[in-house]
Amino acid sequence: MEPEETVMEPPPPTDGEALDAALGEITGLIGQAETFLTSLLRPWNAYQVGIALAVMLAAYILQRVFGPRVRAWMASREGWPTWRMRILVVVHKRLRMIIFVLLIWTVVLVMREVTWPSRTYLLTIVAELATAWLVVAFATRLIRSALLRGIVRYGAWIFVTLAILNLQDEAAALLDSVGFNLGDTRLSLLTLVQAILVVATLIIIARFLTGTATNRIQKNEEMSPSMRVLAVKFLQVAFYGVAIYMGLRLTGVDLTGLAVLSGAIGVGLGFGLQKVVSNLVSGVIILLDKSIKPGDVISLGETFGWINSLGARYVSVVTRDGKEYLIPNEDLITSQVVNWSHSNEFVRLDIYFGTAYGDDPHVVRKLAIEAAQGVDRVLSHRPPVCHVVGFGDSSVDYILRFWIKDPTGGLTNIRGNVYLALWDTFNEHNISIPFPQREVRMLNETPPVAPD
Repeated sequence: MEPEETVMEPPPPTDGEALDAALGEITGLIGQAETFLTSLLRPWNAYQVGIALAVMLAAYILQRVFGPRVRAWMASREGWPTWRMRILVVVHKRLRMIIFVLLIWTVVLVMREVTWPSRTYLLTIVAELATAWLVVAFATRLIRSALLRGIVRYGAWIFVTLAILNLQDEAAALLDSVGFNLGDTRLSLLTLVQAILVVATLIIIARFLTGTATNRIQKNEEMSPSMRVLAVKFLQVAFYGVAIYMGLRLTGVDLTGLAVLSGAIGVGLGFGLQKVVSNLVSGVIILLDKSIKPGDVISLGETFGWINSLGARYVSVVTRDGKEYLIPNEDLITSQVVNWSHSNEFVRLDIYFGTAYGDDPHVVRKLAIEAAQGVDRVLSHRPPVCHVVGFGDSSVDYILRFWIKDPTGGLTNIRGNVYLALWDTFNEHNISIPFPQREVRMLNETPPVAPD
């Protein structure tokens, strides 16, 4: 058997060789640019440049003339769907470029019929560039994030420009020549650009899949609200993590060498970010045990309100006065929390009052129950009860208990309505609400003489 030939991979270039290669690529590009600028001095090339500038001027004039009319027409379109108006806004914003593309292609087609195709070479390149830039501008409007949209848009413009000018190989060689060696791995600008493009594309796909899955999960009535939030958070971490990992692997980045470094960073972050990690873990526990969920009414210390949303680090609680408290998840785990709607929405409220000793307690209890039953939001199938709880210095003390099923509507207001109902009922039946009275005597004053 013949011995197998061993293929030796060429060693990575040194920094000096990479610098020489970069200078060579730059020199070559400068030479091509000089050649291109020199070619513009030829008669027909100069004519094509002049025609392109004239078309740009015509597009500018037409945009200034028809732009306000198009905007006025858009303003008169009442009742149109939002998506259609957004398309019109994008078209109006790119109206000059649209007019330029239509005019330049019209000029190219006409000149191809009346003259030689070679005399429209530069105009064809300008038309292709303008068309590609316009398509990229419209396509990137589908990306919601402004930062990501800008990165993708400018990156796509550079790519299509290099492709149309047939400069991909030169640009790739120039970017690859600028970099350094990390062990056996070559890190260059080309690797960075490829990583950004691939990771950005995968993140866009992950964002789309996450949004679609989130909409389906939120519409699933069989899942509890807390499980929906947990499922959405899990999908976001999974999709984005897979997108970043696959993007780095596809660009040739060796992640095994980062294992030790990531472990050391993890230990350091564990000491410095204990509270953050504790809040993250507490958030997962809250979602799993379903102790609180969006829409629940809770009390934590002096904070009373309903849960607006569950975050990875905190819980948003909105109070009756419109304030939004961001409570760390750890506080909800380690502190005593009153959940007014944990297992059910029924809440019992107690109010205390007193009447004079001259009023019959049996009558007072009956009138108090009738007054509470006449208040809205007080449940009738769980009727109120009233009990005597003590004999005070100035009054007979009572407790009135009643049930509601909508704590999100507020507790103070329903208590106030019940107190007002008691006041009106007691006034109607001559039931008096006593108050403490004190006798004040001045010093060195002759005490009053008691009558015989």
